[in-house]
Formats: sequence, C-alpha cells, structure tokens
Amino acid sequence: MALSKEELKAAILEKALKAPKPQLYVKDFYKCDPDSKPRAVKNAANELVKEGKLAFWSSGSTTMYAAKDRVKDEEGDKGVN
Repeated sequence: MALSKEELKAAILEKALKAPKPQLYVKDFYKCDPDSKPRAVKNAANELVKEGKLAFWSSGSTTMYAAKDRVKDEEGDKGVN
C-alpha cells in the first residue's frame, strides 16, 4: 500500500538529508516508497521545493533535487554581479 502524501514527503526529505550525495535525481526518491507511482513521487518532491524544504539544483544538463541546506554551487562564485 502506498504511503500518504505527507508520509511520502517526510520519507523524501529524510532521504535528501541523509543521502551521501547532496544532489539527487527524482528517480532516487522512488525507493522511498516502491508502491507509489513515479508521478506521485515527483509531485511530492515538487511540493517540498515549493515549501522551501528542498531546492532544485542544475548541473547544466539535468535538474536534480537537494535539501535546502545541502545545496552546493558546484561552479563556485565567478564574480557574477
């Protein structure tokens, strides 16, 4: 049986905070609840972004998710004003 939306969001946030790598693909969150459909997992992750608990991170070719306090700027500060 699939987790409720709030349980799924809690599981996603926990994974984002404890994962060895700070940036995760949406497919990495599928393991949080194998019974949930991929679309439900993506919607829950996007809601966490709207709530400010997760953030989008882009490598330039793909968009990933990261816990807000674990987001890294891989390119560093290049003096952009």
